[in-house]
Amino acid sequence: MASVDVATVRRMTDTLFIERSLRSPSSTRFWGLLVLAAVIASAGVVGDSTATVIGAMIVAPLMTPILGTALALVLADRAHVTRCVLLVSGGALAVVAIGMLIGWITAPPDAFASNSQVSSRISPRLIDLLAALATGTVGAFALVRADISDTLPGVAIAISLVPPLAVTGLLITVGRYHDASQSALLFATNVAAIVATGTVVFLAYRVRVAAQENGLDVGRFRGRTLAVVVVALLLIAVPLTTGSVSVARDRSLAADARPVAERWAATGKWQIASVEARNGIVVIGVLGLPPQPAPTALRAALDENGMADADLELHLVGGRTHWCPADTHTCSVEQKSRS
Repeated sequence: MASVDVATVRRMTDTLFIERSLRSPSSTRFWGLLVLAAVIASAGVVGDSTATVIGAMIVAPLMTPILGTALALVLADRAHVTRCVLLVSGGALAVVAIGMLIGWITAPPDAFASNSQVSSRISPRLIDLLAALATGTVGAFALVRADISDTLPGVAIAISLVPPLAVTGLLITVGRYHDASQSALLFATNVAAIVATGTVVFLAYRVRVAAQENGLDVGRFRGRTLAVVVVALLLIAVPLTTGSVSVARDRSLAADARPVAERWAATGKWQIASVEARNGIVVIGVLGLPPQPAPTALRAALDENGMADADLELHLVGGRTHWCPADTHTCSVEQKSRS
């Protein structure tokens, strides 16, 4: 059976358990890197820069207390479980707050409607949970096996922790509360997956036995601990299943709406920049010079093609947004996105 030695357990506890004092090296390192990662991630999302966001993933230290939670659960160390959970929760709130601050300063007129970094993090699905489980397993495996620790930067990139929280903060500032909750759900999915896989890997490598041999206080590990972890995963899976169905429906809606939008734009020699659907709302970006084709004509065309039950959000050059609700023949001009 796989196992770790005493030195490995000591290395793991020193790495994952952040000291209580805010002036300690591990604590100052955690909070300093977290703030910097939050700023980098928020700036990367605002600038729609994948490279910048990846940089934030590598810098972000949130993986440490999350895996620390798994290790503390395996050791039945309540004090460290509580501290790690508080660090994860406090760190998450700090990143959201920084995202909100940057959002208040730099939010674009279209409320991030055309931002690819935002759109990729507001539709979590079951496949995201599967990817998070696999990535969390690699992260825990790299901790118990020093010979493969070089994989940790790749794990940091694969498991998205700080960017979804930055997106949550940015979207709150522009009133996109539903989408903000979805990016927060992506973060929660990754946290639950890391804790679950970390717990399983640490148990499989008999970390408890090595910890006892090292003289560490090891409490009684109860089956209900695993039950709680499994229940948390199942609770996360429910909205992800709903999200998977919603994403499939939105993709079908966007595919149906695109040819209709292109025919409408051609009447005014305008160009369709983007067509997507979010939660049953058709969101279309249009570029061109005045005069613009009538938004009400597009609303009518969608109705005629079987999309009368879908709201329409039309983004025109210059930042203006036309909102055309379902089952109506009128459109109003909005300053911010409703999606």
